[in-house]
Amino acid sequence: QVQLVESGGGSVQTGGSLRLSCAASGRTFSRCTMGWFRQAPGKEREFVGAINYSGGRTYYASFVEGRFTISRNNAKNAMYLQMNSLKPEDTAVYYCAADTNIYFIGVGSESVYDYWGQGTQVTVSS
Repeated sequence: QVQLVESGGGSVQTGGSLRLSCAASGRTFSRCTMGWFRQAPGKEREFVGAINYSGGRTYYASFVEGRFTISRNNAKNAMYLQMNSLKPEDTAVYYCAADTNIYFIGVGSESVYDYWGQGTQVTVSS
């Protein structure tokens, strides 16, 4: 069982930065692939990026374009999403998710994730 809680959302202007955190409970966090997703109003939830269990591999959606960085600290049971050069189209609720499969496969699909957080709102104004 893994429980996830996101934090760090807020309102910023175009070009600003935010760092989201995902705090995890449970002893299996260090063996989980972790992902970030987002859902804008009126749109389906979409993949943002993922990181493997050790932090040695990451994978991002094309729209990230080098602006976002995912990291994790297994000693703290935490994952992070550093977002720079934010745009209004980045406005969404951001979710973290855990895949208890240690293999880094299919990480762009919601279906591989077993646990989800409640989300944190990010609003970027122009």
